[in-house]
Amino acid sequence: MAVEVYLNFNGNCREAVAFYEDVFNTDKAEIMTFGETPQNPDYPLPEEAKDLVMHTRLTVFGSRIMFSDTFPGMPFSTGNNVTLAVVSDDEEQMRQAFDKLKEGGNVRMELQETFWSKCYGSLTDKFGVEWQFSHEVNE
Repeated sequence: MAVEVYLNFNGNCREAVAFYEDVFNTDKAEIMTFGETPQNPDYPLPEEAKDLVMHTRLTVFGSRIMFSDTFPGMPFSTGNNVTLAVVSDDEEQMRQAFDKLKEGGNVRMELQETFWSKCYGSLTDKFGVEWQFSHEVNE
């Protein structure tokens, strides 16, 4: 299990990732855009979201840092654009921690299966800390 940093950007994620690739001399990141995700006809993707970065990550000095653009219309505030990501192959342990963190907090997405994770969810705890949980099988 790991707790990793997740940085959000206001439409300039690609630029930031390219900058950090150069600064830390990392491998080029694989970028997934919102437009590349499976689409739901009941919720059409806004045109301005299609080229925005949904997810990418870099390894910096042995630590993974994840990145994303904020979805159009979602709040963004410079300085508060960091979340902590719990990444684990132990689904039960994740569920227990998620259930405790949501007490007095605000759940943005209950733990559920997504196209990228068997079990994913996000919340803000009672202290205002943003958390994401993602089940990943160790390979």
